[in-house]
Amino acid sequence: MSDKTSVPSSGRFFNEFADTFDTFYDGKRSATMQWVDQRFRRDMFVRFQSTFDFLGDLTGRRVLDIGCGSGPYIAEALRRGAAHITGIDPAPRMLELARSRVAHLGGEQKVELLLGSFPESCPQERFDDAIVMGLMDYVEDAPSFMRALKSVVEHRAVLSFPSIHWFRTPLRKLRYRVRHCPVRFYSRDEIEGLVQGIGVRGYQLTKIPGAGMDYVLCLTMS
Repeated sequence: MSDKTSVPSSGRFFNEFADTFDTFYDGKRSATMQWVDQRFRRDMFVRFQSTFDFLGDLTGRRVLDIGCGSGPYIAEALRRGAAHITGIDPAPRMLELARSRVAHLGGEQKVELLLGSFPESCPQERFDDAIVMGLMDYVEDAPSFMRALKSVVEHRAVLSFPSIHWFRTPLRKLRYRVRHCPVRFYSRDEIEGLVQGIGVRGYQLTKIPGAGMDYVLCLTMS
């Protein structure tokens, strides 16, 4: 596999941002900041809900979480009965926080956390379902990433893609350029082209309403 799918720059950024990022979930922030998050980071919560609305009951399933961060999706997959979850992330601090979250739930025997990028750090095995949230922003070679994803996922995958917005996109590009973290954005046609490129016919592509920056793509591989 080409190493173009690796995300070292974003890994460094999120390693520094990990503790702040982790407070977005589980009601850890003050009431005022939670209101701010719901108002200006609404996409994060909508795509979380959309992911598990699509995946539903995960009893007995093997789940791959690519770009797992501090583990909020892993925690929910455990609550929904997943038999085993593999999380991959390039930020060491994110994985430390994920381990703590998993330990709090008593799920250590069901979770494997791997430092690195997909597909290079992915075990050579098949998974029932995959979660790819907040990652495609930083993947340089999206077609290669999608082909690799299809090769390891048997049934379903949920991905988020940042959309192109006339105002928010230039601002975000500037913020991340200052942080030396390249970021990319997608049109609906580009995302549908990626799906067609891997030969998947069963999919739903939804744009989060309002001025949100994300599309949510639900794939049915088989």
